[in-house]
Amino acid sequence: MQTLKMFKGWLLKIAEGMVAAMLAAMFLTFILQIFSRYVINQPIGWTLEVCLTLWLWLVFWGCAFVVRHDEHVAFDVLYNSVQPGTRRVFALLGAAAIVIGLGISLLPTWDFIDFLKIKKSAILKIPMRTIFSIYAIFLISAIAVYAWRFISIVRHGLPEEHHEVTEILQQSSSQGDPEDKAEGDKS
Repeated sequence: MQTLKMFKGWLLKIAEGMVAAMLAAMFLTFILQIFSRYVINQPIGWTLEVCLTLWLWLVFWGCAFVVRHDEHVAFDVLYNSVQPGTRRVFALLGAAAIVIGLGISLLPTWDFIDFLKIKKSAILKIPMRTIFSIYAIFLISAIAVYAWRFISIVRHGLPEEHHEVTEILQQSSSQGDPEDKAEGDKS
């Protein structure tokens, strides 16, 4: 079990490293684009295409492999206002809806992405199938993650039920921020 956690940690670090590398490449390409356009007055056409492709890959790669479920933006006012049993039903319905919806869209999406092999990008001539294949990877990853979440909720309940997040948050808010107290002790 420890080996599996270590392997998962390595995969996460690799995925995060790829996000960082794509972000750095996109930033450097963007700076080159600004420099060539406004300083030397000779715009470079491929920089826009590289920035757009990297942005697409950055978003879907990051959502597929780096961003966890609880780090996504959520509208959870109703979810947080109901009892834990109802929350569990909501979480199961949400996970099932994501798996079913994305599962239904997977084959038609792949058919369209595969169809894009006949088209190439305007300047670099990269097959559009290569550019948009990250979306298929994202779909497969999201289906697997939410199928696993569904099974985990059925077997073990909601993760926040085990960690007693609400109690921890209530205790920390009633005690004040420990960093504030530490700063106050130093003075």
